[in-house]
Amino acid sequence: MTIQILVFLILAAIAIGTAVGMLVSRNAIYAVLFLVSNFITVAVLYLLLGAPFISLAQVTVYAGAIMVLFLFVIMLLGGEKLPVAAGWGKQRWAIIGVAVVVLVEAGLLLVLKGDMSLMLIESAMDAGPASIGMTLFTKYALPFELTSVILLSALVGAIVLTKQDKP
Repeated sequence: MTIQILVFLILAAIAIGTAVGMLVSRNAIYAVLFLVSNFITVAVLYLLLGAPFISLAQVTVYAGAIMVLFLFVIMLLGGEKLPVAAGWGKQRWAIIGVAVVVLVEAGLLLVLKGDMSLMLIESAMDAGPASIGMTLFTKYALPFELTSVILLSALVGAIVLTKQDKP
């Protein structure tokens, strides 16, 4: 076992642990902090794969800007504590079913693929900020603009929902 695979396994365990911690956390602030930890772990995994630009974008965009927005909304709406659920009810079987399907798919992938070496995409190795920007604003201009409109409408909706009427 090489050091790269060992580091990958440790980071994968941390990413899974922080994701589970985010899901089971009853405090919304702690859930956001678990999510930030998960994003940072995924950024380190991107570094391990040889994609430093994507890693930097992961940290600045997700762990930085979006998590600050999440914390701002949580503090603004006062939703720090989540209510205790009465029970899983009918969701229990759906959760078990999805978990079984994911585990079977992962097992099939390991059996059929066999080779666990880290593979790099050739085109991603040469992709710097300039080439990514040119591709984003030429070939994918419409999806980029649609994403901008969706985020803007979500921001306006959040402001409208939290606005308190003055007497």
